[in-house]
Amino acid sequence: MKTITFSFIIPVYNRPDEIKELLESFLNFEGQYNYEIVIIEDGSTETSEQIVEQFKDQLNISYYFKPNSGPGDSRNFGMQKAKGNYFIILDSDVLLPSNYLIEVDKFLETTYYDCFGGPDAAHSSFTNLQKAINFAMTSFITTGGIRGGKQKVEDFQPRSFNMGLSKKAFLASGGFGKIHPGEDPDLSLRLHKLGFKTTLIQSAFVYHKRRVSWSKFYKQVNKFGMVRPILNQWHPKSKSIVYWFPTLFSLGFIVSIIMALFHINLPLYLYGFYFILAFVLALISNRSLSVAFQALLAIIIQFFGYGYGFLKSTFTLLVLGKNPEESFPHLFFKL
Repeated sequence: MKTITFSFIIPVYNRPDEIKELLESFLNFEGQYNYEIVIIEDGSTETSEQIVEQFKDQLNISYYFKPNSGPGDSRNFGMQKAKGNYFIILDSDVLLPSNYLIEVDKFLETTYYDCFGGPDAAHSSFTNLQKAINFAMTSFITTGGIRGGKQKVEDFQPRSFNMGLSKKAFLASGGFGKIHPGEDPDLSLRLHKLGFKTTLIQSAFVYHKRRVSWSKFYKQVNKFGMVRPILNQWHPKSKSIVYWFPTLFSLGFIVSIIMALFHINLPLYLYGFYFILAFVLALISNRSLSVAFQALLAIIIQFFGYGYGFLKSTFTLLVLGKNPEESFPHLFFKL
């Protein structure tokens, strides 16, 4: 295997402050590596160009401005411009731990994969809201713990906030499609069909800041739910009962409340036990009552938002037989 040369691919849209924090985290990197950073401004009205200029003497950065076409197309643009043979794709709202590249390089040198994903974690500087949402998105009792970092997982579907992709795999697959969100699992599934293997590198985590409000979080997870039936339609082998869990959880919760009105309390007690367990785990992991209480709200929003989106999309596609792009145009960028 030839020497791995890394290119970090970072699309950004109206987030210069995020780029500043991310580039500052690069300055703390451990180890001696010759890497480049490729920043793609996706038609922003508030650009990061001046921020990038401040770091050009310290970091090897290339900056490109292009018309707005979405994060997937912007990542493809950046990979086409990059000089490395292995691309690491990041969202602009992440921070990198100082040993990040050491962990990635060490793993790939000993166990090479053409595509990998890494977990996300909450930094101590995050707000209580960010920590609560991070718990909901990464805990074992909500998402199975995969986003939070289980042991190495074969055929893992990486997420593009923290994703590695070889140049070979990019050229073979054509990169990301125009669906958003969902462009990252779509790419992973197409890579599997082409014979490429993907994995999770547990130690290659990032701090995912997620600058969201409760309403934005609901919209985000609702879109995640709507996208999954589309991906299942495109990639039938990817179907799993697991994707129904948020819908079933939400419907079951509503039914349990109705049953309690008729003095049938056991189902509601079971939900109560689940939420108590989630509260205790959030309290232990964050040592904050505020985060623990907000984590419960985040879990409810996550399950109901995703579950409703999944059910709506499934009904639209399977029962009504409608076209995904015509029914959900807001999930697709026009390239």
